Amino acid sequence: MYAIVETGSKQYKVSKGDVLAVELLDSKKTKEVKLGNVLFVSDKKEVKIGSPYIKGASVLCDIVEEKQGPKVISFKYRRRHGSSRRKKGHRQRYSVLKVKDIFLIS
Repeated sequence: MYAIVETGSKQYKVSKGDVLAVELLDSKKTKEVKLGNVLFVSDKKEVKIGSPYIKGASVLCDIVEEKQGPKVISFKYRRRHGSSRRKKGHRQRYSVLKVKDIFLIS
């Protein structure tokens, strides 16, 4: 069984036991998160497609850790203008999730 889930304006194909990195989720309160924006669920017998989401479907995940991605540097300058330079760095923060189960209530 697998599902396509939307979180952080991105879509992920997940199945039970998968580990994925999504945009940072609030994990201070719990170590479990329930993703409710399920777009597609398939097992070997049937397929459910939402418009846009499937009612009653959810994916239960454990929050494994929070980590940061690689540093991305943005450097802008205008030639022949000695004072017109700007350097900025950014590291995106992620939550690492492990999928426990996929629920589909018919």
